[in-house]
Amino acid sequence: MDFWKSVLLSCITGLTFAEKVYQPTECPGLYCGKKELGPGEYSGCGACPRGYQPEYNSICSECTSNPTLYDWLYLGFMALLSLLLHFFFIDYTNQNKKSLVVLHLSALLESVIAAFLTVLLTDPLGSLMIRSCPVSRLEDWYSMLYNPSPNYTTTFHCTQEIVYPLYTIVMVYYAFSLLFLMCLRPMISLRFVECLGTRSIYAALYFLPILIVIQAVFGGLLYYSFPYIMIIASLVTSAIHMAQGIQQGFTDLLAENFKNMRNLTILIGHWILHCYGIISLTELKQPDLHVPLLLLVFFPVIFYVVTTKFTHPDNLDKTE
Repeated sequence: MDFWKSVLLSCITGLTFAEKVYQPTECPGLYCGKKELGPGEYSGCGACPRGYQPEYNSICSECTSNPTLYDWLYLGFMALLSLLLHFFFIDYTNQNKKSLVVLHLSALLESVIAAFLTVLLTDPLGSLMIRSCPVSRLEDWYSMLYNPSPNYTTTFHCTQEIVYPLYTIVMVYYAFSLLFLMCLRPMISLRFVECLGTRSIYAALYFLPILIVIQAVFGGLLYYSFPYIMIIASLVTSAIHMAQGIQQGFTDLLAENFKNMRNLTILIGHWILHCYGIISLTELKQPDLHVPLLLLVFFPVIFYVVTTKFTHPDNLDKTE
């Protein structure tokens, strides 16, 4: 009834209906939106403000949800990626393994402080919870590729962070990691380990910027594939670690990996990563089915140890 009353009033007063009621139309493209300027007033089509997404009739609406479990697991994966690279280069660039514990602790401390500050400085400020926009599809990560050009004449520039803040928060974390690396690691390396951490610092100055570029280019692909990456990587690196043992006999492998504290720590690290990958893949949505799958983390080591006598090169028949 209100609609027909408005039409009748417009006819009587001589005013057009369009001057009284304004219904916004949808913008072209996937990610163009209109900002609400006032009651019944909207801007032209363009990019929504940061932290907003275009919704019904392309109106920019503020995102008020929190990250899902999968989102948090993705952020944890990106944080673990840099931390594991720190651990690898600290270990790889030094022959004296016993004096490197302080460098590993320094890398862990840098990563924890960087993650803590990153979350605190993300909206809402000062809170350990963050506001986020839901991720619906892979295209959400690459809005710059979907700027529409109606009739190939005018291009609407609608590039924005649709997956706010999952795209930029990882880069901020890496930037903080780089900052704390330069502030803490040189002093710790000089004071406690006689500059043994110098080469690992140089390595981090290379791989942290590379990780930022990887996030900028492949963030969406990593978001959807990181559970598989973690499971496959943990399997491969676990096999490589076991194969590095000098003695490949059944009892020798058990003694070398379970009595040596360093090897046992590496093995437990692989189990944790494999478990993380399974949890990320299943999200434990069906506990009765998915929780028992966590027992599979021990299978690769058991399989390697049990089958080593069949795969050792000395057991191959060289006469054929």
